[in-house]
Amino acid sequence: MSALGQPRERFRAAAGRALEDRHTQPALDAATGRLRDARLAAWGLLPDVEELRERGREIKQRTIDDLDRYLDEFSRALEARGGHVHFAATAGEAADTIRDICRRGEARLVAKSKSMASEEIRLNEALERDGLRVVETDLGEYILQLAGEHPAHIIAPAIEKTAVEVAALLGAVDGSELRPELEKLTATARRQLRAVFETADVGVTGANFAVAETGSIVLVTNEGNGRLVSALPRTHVVILGMERLVPTTRDLGVLLRLLARSATGQKLTTYTTVLTGPRRPGEQDGPDELHVIVLDNGRSQLRRGRYREMLNCIRCGACLNVCPVYRKSGGDAYGPVYSGPMGAVLVPLLVGLEHAPSLPHASSLCGACAEACPVKIPLHELLLDLRRDLVAERVAPFWERMAFRLWALAWSTPLGYRLSTAAARFGAPLARRLPGPARAWASQRTLPPLARRRFRDRRR
Repeated sequence: MSALGQPRERFRAAAGRALEDRHTQPALDAATGRLRDARLAAWGLLPDVEELRERGREIKQRTIDDLDRYLDEFSRALEARGGHVHFAATAGEAADTIRDICRRGEARLVAKSKSMASEEIRLNEALERDGLRVVETDLGEYILQLAGEHPAHIIAPAIEKTAVEVAALLGAVDGSELRPELEKLTATARRQLRAVFETADVGVTGANFAVAETGSIVLVTNEGNGRLVSALPRTHVVILGMERLVPTTRDLGVLLRLLARSATGQKLTTYTTVLTGPRRPGEQDGPDELHVIVLDNGRSQLRRGRYREMLNCIRCGACLNVCPVYRKSGGDAYGPVYSGPMGAVLVPLLVGLEHAPSLPHASSLCGACAEACPVKIPLHELLLDLRRDLVAERVAPFWERMAFRLWALAWSTPLGYRLSTAAARFGAPLARRLPGPARAWASQRTLPPLARRRFRDRRR
């Protein structure tokens, strides 16, 4: 199974553990609430936020509509500046290409900046099988690597970790006891990672955007590790999801304004780095080699279908921070890579509904995710479409398909509606005693008593 897929019952089991964890719930509430409030404040300072969102949506959609052209333009521009472009149809091809690059360079140590695409292709596992040491240098990712866990949030990967847990993890590296104080923990992580930056043979990053007209890679981070990983090692490898292209630097400016405000509430992220080619003669830093892996891994299949708008996602994490389901279930419930509403849509599309059948149901369909999305992706509508596909493709369990068929049949005639609602009035108090899904559903809800007369009967 792909790194993106998950067993049918994973979501329910993982969400249950998160709900029972007295440390996870306050950490999730505090962190997502802080990010949500920061986004709202930043958007409130923009006089034209809706116009800006519409421009962002238009730029992304225009790029996806003519993606082949922009991929070709980007490749030619980057190679003219000394870079190398590799196209990978699958996650395995992408990981194998990077393994080959590391072998040719006789690499031993790989330093990584935060990259969800690298999680998608299971890069760390692939490189470690070859005997390489791989170190995450983003603070949140480094903490999770020490814990042996995967990111729980697109922007804040260690969002569920408390200061006490972080102190224990960092202290274990040095064999010492640390106080759970932010400045102390940050200084300790910085010291532990300094040697990695200085001695890494290969640096691996993702790419927030890539500019077709210039062949540039754009990194957006709030830590300096992205610049160190891309500048100090002799080889820099970029994993670029093919949908992350933008046509021009002018278009980039629009999306950067949306990304920073939607992700963290900043006008501009602390480090916004534009890289165009490897180090040139006379330059003091930068890699000798720059390799860009253009990752497909199911994306091209989405371009011409009704789910194509999902490729507009700029990975800001805003939908996670407003989602009532994510804020209680946590990131682990969605699997090891993408979480929240965007993950609930994207993962089934990339791996197939049969490998992630629970995710389309991981939503209250309140629409908060679509309201928060900076490029106006109708996430709740896409989730509804995926639920329809679960039935149409017979991925949904037999009892679920049969229940909805019987419901549709009953409510297709006035007589069936009257009989079924009359039965519901008498059967509602017994719902908790029913077997299977009905009991599980009713056990978590207080069911209101049904009125003695239907509304339509009162109108007569």
